[in-house]
Amino acid sequence: MTGFVRSFVRPLVLTAVAGLLLLAGSAHAQNGYTQTRYPIVLVHGMFGFDSVLGIDYFYGIPDALRQGGARIHVAQVSAVHSTEVRGEQLLQQVKTILALTGVPKVNLVGHSHGGLTARYVAGVAPQLVASVTAIGSPHRGSRLADMLRAAAPEGSAAAAWAQGAAHALLTLIKLLSGGSSLPQLPPAALDSFTRPGISDFNQRFPQGLPSDCGDGDEVVDGVRYYSWTGIQPRTNLLDASDIVFSLLSRVFDEPNDGMVPACSSHLGKHLGDYPQNHLDEINQLLGLRDGFSTDPVTLYRQHAHRLQRLGL
Repeated sequence: MTGFVRSFVRPLVLTAVAGLLLLAGSAHAQNGYTQTRYPIVLVHGMFGFDSVLGIDYFYGIPDALRQGGARIHVAQVSAVHSTEVRGEQLLQQVKTILALTGVPKVNLVGHSHGGLTARYVAGVAPQLVASVTAIGSPHRGSRLADMLRAAAPEGSAAAAWAQGAAHALLTLIKLLSGGSSLPQLPPAALDSFTRPGISDFNQRFPQGLPSDCGDGDEVVDGVRYYSWTGIQPRTNLLDASDIVFSLLSRVFDEPNDGMVPACSSHLGKHLGDYPQNHLDEINQLLGLRDGFSTDPVTLYRQHAHRLQRLGL
């Protein structure tokens, strides 16, 4: 009976829910539900992209926010590099957006490494940032990064092999997305996630960090800080990435999204833990997720409305 429910009843339920959401989305579009005062800039994580073969990294999210009235910009920073290099790239894009739009600030929303990248910009130029929202970001580092660095120390054959594999993946992403001239340095990206690397970063940019697994300061230097994360590595039998996240999740001894432990994701006011894995947090792959959990797109829309109510 359980198999029948999953195979036949669930799709019917999801179709009905999707219809209701479409109707609700139309109503929200008319009343400016996601229309924030300042533009929203979406920042991708490691191995991220703006669009590949017409598929957004933040799958369906930019359009959903625009339909509600939001002004959306999708940043393009190095897919793999240090937080500081990515941060400087994002800072220049923020300045360009401000110059073109005439607004004084932006709302930064980053996934995974994108959250740390956004923190860098808010730390060096808080006057340009209204809010930082980090989704599934390793603010306290990740044991997985420590294990990878230990298994492939700098200068070793393992490190050379790993770097070659990373560059092969980057070449494929560039080919499918139209290419990018941005510099890429996989070891620097990995070091940004290790405990020593993140400890150094946090000493320089402590804004919004909690002292434990709770909330950090919501407002620092005029910038509001928010976060949320997933805590369920396997969510949909049709999603091949779930198998990978299920295996990786065993590295951690606490709830996690398959890549980042839950407590490590906390920044500023933590908005919740959801039954999502690391890719569900950006509505990937292609929207496959736990059908009975909160729609990831809905979380972004609700947050834009939250920022709107705060005058941001």
